[in-house]
Amino acid sequence: VQLQASGGGSVQAGGSLRLSCVASGFPFRNYAIGWFRQAPGKEREGVSCISPSDGDTHYADSMKGRFTISRDNAKTTVYLQMNSLKPEDTAVYSCAAQLRVGRSYDYWGQGTLVTVSS
Repeated sequence: VQLQASGGGSVQAGGSLRLSCVASGFPFRNYAIGWFRQAPGKEREGVSCISPSDGDTHYADSMKGRFTISRDNAKTTVYLQMNSLKPEDTAVYSCAAQLRVGRSYDYWGQGTLVTVSS
């Protein structure tokens, strides 16, 4: 099982990045995928998640209107388009897979660093 996040980098405030999470080793179509982030000295927080069928998406309040999650089941990939980035978005972003809603995430990937400068 592998979840590989990529696409992080350094941008100025107001800029955009698109993160990708490529999955392998499990039936991707059956799993919801979530994005999480952890800033230095802070606890991990949920960013967004998407249902297996791509019919249902959720966002943390501070990301609504700026971030968009999507998935391509044929490519076993989930994307996180991040626009209007703010310095407080600086964090390591990771993706995770969840088979059953409401239960803990089953698989976690390594993160990708996003740095937003003012």
